[in-house]
Amino acid sequence: MRKTRLELARIQASRQAIDPLFLDSPLYPCVGLGADLGCAVSLKIETVNPVRSFKARGTEIIASLLAASGQNAVVCASAGNLGQALAWSGRGRGLDVTVVASRSAPAVKLERIRALGAGLVLVDGDYDMACERAAAISRERGIRRVEDSVDVETCDGAATIGLELAAAAGQLDVVLVALGTGALASGVGYAVKSLAPEVEVICVQPQGAPAMTRSWHARRVITTDSTDTIADGVAGRVPNPDALADLLVVADDAVLVAEASIIEGMRLLRDHAGLVVEPSAALGVAAVLEDRDRFAGKRVATVVCGSNVDMDAYHRWVGTAGTLVAPADGRGTRGR
Repeated sequence: MRKTRLELARIQASRQAIDPLFLDSPLYPCVGLGADLGCAVSLKIETVNPVRSFKARGTEIIASLLAASGQNAVVCASAGNLGQALAWSGRGRGLDVTVVASRSAPAVKLERIRALGAGLVLVDGDYDMACERAAAISRERGIRRVEDSVDVETCDGAATIGLELAAAAGQLDVVLVALGTGALASGVGYAVKSLAPEVEVICVQPQGAPAMTRSWHARRVITTDSTDTIADGVAGRVPNPDALADLLVVADDAVLVAEASIIEGMRLLRDHAGLVVEPSAALGVAAVLEDRDRFAGKRVATVVCGSNVDMDAYHRWVGTAGTLVAPADGRGTRGR
């Protein structure tokens, strides 16, 4: 494999810095979901932890390094999950954490950031505008700024998921992983490809936030002017060049999926696995829904990466058992 910013030995060692609460998450076959999709589906559940997402694997590494170096303050921009994770990891190590987020971010994510003791700065704009404000705070206060996928520790943390998936590689043909800034996809992809190169790694992104997928296919950074997706956790406009370079090495493909498929994926995870997830966590299921022939008969694992979802919005999108809901493109989806 060509060189990336990631290193297998460093990733393996980084597990020591991560609270065991976030390690060795469940991976199990979901028979009903697989029967519905026409392939054997295993779910890697990254939601059964104190911050309900995979992000703390990376923030645990970062907070440990900051505390060891004597630094006592840190700032990040977040769509919500990174902010919660950094607040959780920082609180346990005496760090002053500031999180910059969009005012339009899901209220449940903002409330949990505050509850974990972090300072919260809201901007009238999207995630990329929050990144600009976080950079300004970092300069003004002279403190460390953490940026998802830019700071390689965020990729290393995600890569520990890949280590765990690679341990089951003899039972897998494909790993599907949500694509946003690239930390999760490049981290998981690197570890899987390092230890089980025969397993296909496919990244999945919403059609309404396609910047990183377009960049992967063009092999150069392509930005977009706006995003339009319910999957706020992956809704970036400006890919990081280093993250893209890593992704070009470790990913076999990057695909885009429709909002209706994301919503259907959320419903299927609820009905077959009893999981209430945020839209980003359903991207892998959405990819299979849109290309059943590609995955037919294969052994597929998908990373269920987060469950921080506003329940009012969730019910609007997914409905309740036995109801008919209309997703963003106007097509109906069956309730069960």
